[in-house]
Amino acid sequence: MRRPFIILLSANALSVTGSMLSLMAVPWFVLDTTGSAALTGLAAFATTFPIVLSAAFAGTLVDKLGFRGASVLSDLTSGLVVLAVPVLFSTTGLSYPALLALLFLRWLVATPGETARKALLPELSALGEVRIDRATASYDGVHRGAAMVGAPLAGVMIAWLGANALLYVDGVTFLLSALLIGCGVPRVSGGGAPGGYLRGLRDGLAFLWSDRLQVSATTMVVVVNLLDTGVTQVLLALYARDVTDDPRAFGLLAGAVGAGALAGTIVYGAAGARLPRRLTFGLSFVLAGVPRVLVLALGAPLPVALGVTALSGFAAGAINPILGVMQYDRIPAHLRARVLGTMNAAAYAGMPVGGLLAGSLTEVAGLTATLYAFTCVYLLASVPPFVGRAWRELDLAAAPRPPG
Repeated sequence: MRRPFIILLSANALSVTGSMLSLMAVPWFVLDTTGSAALTGLAAFATTFPIVLSAAFAGTLVDKLGFRGASVLSDLTSGLVVLAVPVLFSTTGLSYPALLALLFLRWLVATPGETARKALLPELSALGEVRIDRATASYDGVHRGAAMVGAPLAGVMIAWLGANALLYVDGVTFLLSALLIGCGVPRVSGGGAPGGYLRGLRDGLAFLWSDRLQVSATTMVVVVNLLDTGVTQVLLALYARDVTDDPRAFGLLAGAVGAGALAGTIVYGAAGARLPRRLTFGLSFVLAGVPRVLVLALGAPLPVALGVTALSGFAAGAINPILGVMQYDRIPAHLRARVLGTMNAAAYAGMPVGGLLAGSLTEVAGLTATLYAFTCVYLLASVPPFVGRAWRELDLAAAPRPPG
């Protein structure tokens, strides 16, 4: 019975597409209505900060509500909040402080839905008799594909309909996602955790802290997300300006990573079950970061940089599916959402620092030295799977541990 699994993937594709539409529409909407770059930046902060906040603390609520119910409630609320922006703007008027409040609320309530859908994956893949490695690859591939399609689609729709109309579309995608999950996904085991909120939060943190493998993996992701943000937001743009003298190189390099990662995820989904997890993860982690930054540091011509970047993206395609398998193997169902939420919050937390670090270091040491420094940190961050004793457990069967 694969229908619920396919519905889950479809609902997540709708939700991710809506998020990408929102990420593109809101800055344009703010610029169009205020004309201020500073206010646009503040709106971006109102978008990113609640993601970290909600990921850290809402997982326990998802566990208590149940995965299916939390997903439906999150998407339903998100859709209504998003729709409120264009409706208020077109009727009674929308002040800038009210817009910030709605943006903050929209991302605060949307993040638990993403956690809940991810938490549903093991039970629905088992129901559909889909191997967990293939299920995680499918989930990640749909996520990457929707994000890739959503960004250019938003640009076309803004030019065609305007940012205000695009927000209506964004709201509808969330309502459709809620409808799909609510009507097409059965109630499954998981969630409904007993006890109070603080006890649940403590149990989730205690479980994560006791698992050396997941602590190590989360630390690696924190460091690499920080570096990736600096590369994407700062260093690629500087390379495009200073080395290629062509602003199109910025978009091409960013697109090459995404396209390569999508292809890598598809290939891993087809062949990943036959590969050793620890070695595959370690090699993928090294190849996903080091070559694509090193080639920029060497000042390679754009075609060479694009080829290496696409190959690095291809290697990155295996990382999230392997992490997903590890998480589902080791985290008990009643703790799943809060532990996943904590790990996601940690992964997001370092991202705002990445851009600041890349910009500041470039001002002091120059672009080439900064790229070499980032290359070295990427390499160091990739070492644990090859030397860490806990990483041997990645090749073992499911081995969840009790909290505390």
